[in-house]
Amino acid sequence: MIDDFLAGDLSDVEAAVRAAAAAEIMPRHRQLTDDEIVEKNGPHDLVTTADRLAEQHLTASLSRILPGSVVVGEEAVHADPAVYEALSGEAPVWIVDPVDGTRQFVRGETGFCTLVALAHRGELLASWTYAAALDTMAVAVRGGGAVVDGAPIRSGSPAPDAALRVAMSHPDYTTDAQKRALLGLNTDGIEPRPCGSAGLEYLAVARGEIEAVAFNWEYAWDHAAGLLLVAEAGGHQATLSGEPFRITGGNALPFTAARDRATADRVLSALRTGA
Repeated sequence: MIDDFLAGDLSDVEAAVRAAAAAEIMPRHRQLTDDEIVEKNGPHDLVTTADRLAEQHLTASLSRILPGSVVVGEEAVHADPAVYEALSGEAPVWIVDPVDGTRQFVRGETGFCTLVALAHRGELLASWTYAAALDTMAVAVRGGGAVVDGAPIRSGSPAPDAALRVAMSHPDYTTDAQKRALLGLNTDGIEPRPCGSAGLEYLAVARGEIEAVAFNWEYAWDHAAGLLLVAEAGGHQATLSGEPFRITGGNALPFTAARDRATADRVLSALRTGA
């Protein structure tokens, strides 16, 4: 079933992502009222009416597009953590982050996106990254490459001896142990900075605009779409142990996704020095 679906026309999925953003996200961009913004686990972990309604919109439309599939969305898991267990189940899974970069969205900035990935038995099969405020759509299909607005992209490799630009987990949102690992990036030849929207940082790696990301949290909705996008653009990803990142969890953190394997190895070496 899933192979036939992937071999078919996937434009319905892109249309569903665009429709959810048009109906529930963009009408609220720079129009949010105070009662539409709620703290989930603290002042840096926000959810808005746009997040909730866009996820509901996508849950309904994606389930129709692929009968028998299930949806693991950020807001659904917040309401019921058991939903996350579907990532290890037998049904195809849509992994949804309705507004990745909620803090940027709340501030009225354009640095947010909608992330959708399709996985089966822990394997990433396809992904959609849509920056609605920029009208930029990135799509990746396993074995089929990556495109942005219909044009193929390749991550390429950094210029020899060039400093590596690395977007990393924001130090304000990390434990002391995680801070120590990330401090390893403060070394010659690496230029780290706090990340914005994870989805847009992955897109920047896939386009060769930065060299790598380094993250120390593993929620699948933040990473699934971007990891496949980077891989299909020619990049490489690995966890601190050197093993590939698993969307089902239990990874050795931090992990990186980079423009090529050599870059990923350099970033991991720096992280191990900090750890």
